[in-house]
Amino acid sequence: MDATRPRYLTEPAAVRWLLTFVALAFLLLFLFLPLVVVFAEAFRNGIGAYAAALADPIALSAIRLTLVTAAIVVPANAVFGVAASWAIAKFDFRGKNLLTTLIDLPFSVSPVIAGMIFVLLFGAHGLVGPYLLERDIRVIFALPGIVLATTFVTFPLVARELIPLMQSQGNDEEEAALTLGAGGWQTFFRISLPKIKWGLLYGIVLCAARSMGEFGAVSVVSGHVRGVTNTLPLHVEILYNEYQFSAAFAVASLLTLMALLTLVVKGLMEWRSGRGRARA
Repeated sequence: MDATRPRYLTEPAAVRWLLTFVALAFLLLFLFLPLVVVFAEAFRNGIGAYAAALADPIALSAIRLTLVTAAIVVPANAVFGVAASWAIAKFDFRGKNLLTTLIDLPFSVSPVIAGMIFVLLFGAHGLVGPYLLERDIRVIFALPGIVLATTFVTFPLVARELIPLMQSQGNDEEEAALTLGAGGWQTFFRISLPKIKWGLLYGIVLCAARSMGEFGAVSVVSGHVRGVTNTLPLHVEILYNEYQFSAAFAVASLLTLMALLTLVVKGLMEWRSGRGRARA
């Protein structure tokens, strides 16, 4: 046995090479090759066809709706995530366990079922749908329904990043600041928020990525109205079903680029967060 190796590394070299090969083969088959296929199909008919697919008015409408939805959902979930995490990590109150369970609810409910719930609530024949329609307020098959469905499936992401982080940090610094005369908001913005900034940004990145890529819940509440309620994932599905493969992959490449950008930002945040903990 190599004397320089740690004692817990007792497996033979053949096993290590086999495990490494299996991991690399898995990544190649399920990650790298699909990415190559997406961009190869997107540019199959040339750059002109690729640009035309992205410049199509319906595609631009889908891009705009996707970005608008994310611009509404992400800040709302960030505020909710910070508030819920603060309440759960810093205070003891009746119903705390129930709140924690409810935060995890979207993880256990299918997005399609979530969309159906909103249809049953706000649809034309739903619980409050007729009341809203009488006042010309459209929720289903409109932007509000898409925002509600996307918010539901993404709201645990920020909170679930911050809750364990806040619990591990404790309350000592906040209590010291309050003892020295700092106010509640002053303590939050000068003590608590800087301590959770990387976890908050990490949760926001995940929330933004999920918001732009959500399909199931949005598919149910959108109505698939071209140029009006189709987000990028829905637009890709329609193009693919109509055998416009090159255009479908061209639009899908935008989502792929967003996913890759998310991974890069996520990696940078983990690196910066790791450096910050090492300095501390």
